[in-house]
Amino acid sequence: MGLIPRRKRKWDEQPTAPCEVLLAADGRRDFSERAIAEAIALSQSGPVAVVTVARIYGTQYGIPNPGLMPTKQEMKARHGWVGNAVDQIVAAGVTADGQVSVTRKATKSLARVARARGAKIIVIDETPETGIRRFVEGDVGTELRRKLRKDGIEVHVIPFHEPALSSV
Repeated sequence: MGLIPRRKRKWDEQPTAPCEVLLAADGRRDFSERAIAEAIALSQSGPVAVVTVARIYGTQYGIPNPGLMPTKQEMKARHGWVGNAVDQIVAAGVTADGQVSVTRKATKSLARVARARGAKIIVIDETPETGIRRFVEGDVGTELRRKLRKDGIEVHVIPFHEPALSSV
């Protein structure tokens, strides 16, 4: 009994060129200006890779169910985030490319991309959630640091700051 060939999706094609800095997001929100500026500053001579995650929310009978896959609107938003970040990095005079990774585990996917692309530094925003949601979903920056410690890849976590409320 042979394997059924899997249909290639348009987001399966991912860049594989080496990069020096990986600007990553866990897919919960857009890249912050501070993270983009940090990635530009840390990029000495090599390109910057911009990666965000579109989550698959589970499985049914062991296979991804189409109802649990990212919607077209979610994918369009993720591609917009990556496009904006790439445009800002290129405007600063640094070469950059981007990709959206579709996965269940953001940490595992980002670590795989960092290893495959030969990144030396990862810049990621801190997860703003607290309490039970952070306990269940985990802190991606801390998990990445733990996973990539043995590979010698530095992880810079940009602290999250709430926007100041204007006093009227």
